[in-house]
Amino acid sequence: MVEQTVQESNSSATTTFRGVLDAGTIKRTVDVAYAVFDECHLYVDPDGLRLAAIDAATVVRADVTLERAAFESFEGAPDHLGIDLERFRDVVSIADRDQFVALEVNAESRTLSIRIDELEYTLALLDPETIRSPQEGSSDAFDLAGSVVASAETFDRSVRAAEMVSTHLEFELDAADEVFAVRADGDTDDVSLTLSASDLVDLEPADTSSLFSVDYLASINRAMPGGVDVGLGLGTEKPLSIRYEFADGGGDVEYLVAPRISAT
Repeated sequence: MVEQTVQESNSSATTTFRGVLDAGTIKRTVDVAYAVFDECHLYVDPDGLRLAAIDAATVVRADVTLERAAFESFEGAPDHLGIDLERFRDVVSIADRDQFVALEVNAESRTLSIRIDELEYTLALLDPETIRSPQEGSSDAFDLAGSVVASAETFDRSVRAAEMVSTHLEFELDAADEVFAVRADGDTDDVSLTLSASDLVDLEPADTSSLFSVDYLASINRAMPGGVDVGLGLGTEKPLSIRYEFADGGGDVEYLVAPRISAT
């Protein structure tokens, strides 16, 4: 069994991060980033880890944070790395959910050591300069007009229904009627879902309407855990903010999805 404290070693001077956490938490952290990216930036500081990336088409940006409280043990010094999420995901997928995973970054060799019981895997890290960097800042910079908090099940139902008829999905808020509407128009079939405040966890109405790619939302939806509350920040022809917590509040993810701009 991987010990719940990280072993000290002669390489401590070159170790910028070492931590132990349960397999379920690290698997979820990697999955929510891997939903739309193959590689990403990995930031380490004394407060925890942050994964950040933007896709090549600059449609989706993600920030995934994992606070030190989510770890059984944690030591971290400021560092900026690049990581291959597909290879990382393959390794941690070996662990059972009740096992612990020990992680250690060697700054000199630029490698990540992953230990699961007797198994130890050394993953070569990437040069972060070779990975597209998302612009710093959160959804607050876009001055989104309204917001919705819905259950993960409501989000899932909306996206899966839209997938059946169209490649795009419209999110709309109506301030007068205080409703949140989801619509998708296909060549032959249409789907719509209208929800009032009583159907939602929270609603801050405004008059907004934007169109988004179903493919990107479907990828995000597939990685979303059940039972969470999903915050949606909305504005007319502005990015959609999708945010939720995981790992009992120790993890947080925000996706920003660019809208399809209507031709004028």
